[in-house]
Amino acid sequence: MIVGAGSAGAVLAARLTEDPATRVLLLEAGGGADSWLIRMPLGFLKALFQPKYTWPYWTEPEPHMNNRKLILPRGRLLGGSSSINGMVFMRGHSSDFDRWAQMGCTGWSYADVLPYFRKMENSWRGASALHGGDGPLSVSPNATKWLLHDELMAAAKAAGYPLTDDIHDGTEEGVGKVELTIDRNGRRASTYEAYLKPAMGRPNLTVVINALTQRVLTEGKRATSVEYRHEGQLVTATASREVILSGGTYNSPQLLMLSGIGPAEHLREMGIDVVHDLPGVGQNLSEHPRVPVLFEASKPVTFVNELRFDRATKSVIQWYLFGTGPFARQVNSANPVLRTDPRLAQPDIQLWCNPVTLDAHLWFPGIKKAPPHKFTADVILLHPESRGKVFLKSPRAEDHVGIFLNLFSAPADFATARAGIRIARTIYRTPPQADITGAELSPGEQAQSDAALDEHVRATAGTTQHPLGTCRMGAGPMAVVDPQLRVIGMEGLRVIDASVMPDETGGNINAPTIMIAERAADIIRGRVLPADDLPARDHAA
Repeated sequence: MIVGAGSAGAVLAARLTEDPATRVLLLEAGGGADSWLIRMPLGFLKALFQPKYTWPYWTEPEPHMNNRKLILPRGRLLGGSSSINGMVFMRGHSSDFDRWAQMGCTGWSYADVLPYFRKMENSWRGASALHGGDGPLSVSPNATKWLLHDELMAAAKAAGYPLTDDIHDGTEEGVGKVELTIDRNGRRASTYEAYLKPAMGRPNLTVVINALTQRVLTEGKRATSVEYRHEGQLVTATASREVILSGGTYNSPQLLMLSGIGPAEHLREMGIDVVHDLPGVGQNLSEHPRVPVLFEASKPVTFVNELRFDRATKSVIQWYLFGTGPFARQVNSANPVLRTDPRLAQPDIQLWCNPVTLDAHLWFPGIKKAPPHKFTADVILLHPESRGKVFLKSPRAEDHVGIFLNLFSAPADFATARAGIRIARTIYRTPPQADITGAELSPGEQAQSDAALDEHVRATAGTTQHPLGTCRMGAGPMAVVDPQLRVIGMEGLRVIDASVMPDETGGNINAPTIMIAERAADIIRGRVLPADDLPARDHAA
């Protein structure tokens, strides 16, 4: 039984039911994911904030960010957040997984996980020692014709930053095209489309949508069944083998705690009987912070031109009929993954470079004014030190959890953000990008001192929607699952999603989440792929 049909749960259901002898009940709190708005890549700009597709989460007031509350949309539909995200495909740095192994996650080193990245990937590059050519998940490069890619690449090179054709090869650092989970027909390749949908005709797979799981039922220390609410009825489903929680970084710890598994004192405060005192549940919450840097365009050359109503209508039709055109991809100009200090062993920032703001709207002369032409170069901290937590605010599954990211509680994170802002300024003030870049709008040229930049961070920083870590894998008193992703101290219960990651990977986390589900399915089936015999990696030093 799997709770959650998101980025991980959809993969698990598809892989486990490849064995006809294995029966799976997959429960999803949301609905289907066949809307054209979901399937059209650029539709994510609207889908991300549609209530029918998302959990409308907000943080608690963030004390290091002027007590602001931040919006945290998460997918609530088949495919989960892979059905509403920006489709960026990044594994992270190979050292990230070696660090996991050193933290007690035996079997999760880069050599161990690379076979699963290959297994899941149907790369435009074809099969190689680093990439898969026949997996279910399509990966393709962004189409940059409309995105001023060449100007940005040339500016980065002139500013002294390395270029790369493959961020997963060589030094695993540099500026290149972003890769996306979009198929050859220009459709979003969510885990619903790539994995679950082709498996839904199997007689050994039952998928129930609009089913909100209330709790896991236990006998002693063994998970035996789950209660879920469906069409107004409370249903109990018994698990013949295991219960797997794949609700994501916010929902999986919530469900554990509602089931009496978590920090005992907190559970008692909520009036929940303690089944198993597991203090790490909900702790170790991590997220990639995002600090906006915004420039005017000195010429009307940005993606705003493609948002003119007649052109946008044509682009939607072109996408629908042929899977091509500006709406068949993303609006990312380039994907810089860089070190703020050459002494660092791996990149610590990423820049989100877009020739348009994500709140830009459709327009037409004489009817609706065009949005201003702007460039964004948001600084993303790849390895933040700050940690937060998820906690219950009530003993009801229908009530949202409390989410306290605690962003920028670590002073080192401010230092990284400042350095990243200065790198973004350097690139955008270097020709030929400088030739089309106008005034700096945010934080503004007047913000030069550390204090001024720190205030900009506190006033404007947000998230990238990359939460993880609340059911941390590993060893020690704060670990929640072991390296086989079994809940420590329980039987018949696993957590398999981004919540098990012990810390952040150096990039968008959807691909690592899918990899975790792929490997976990083989762990459950007892047929784990052998680790790779890796050549020496040419990391920058």
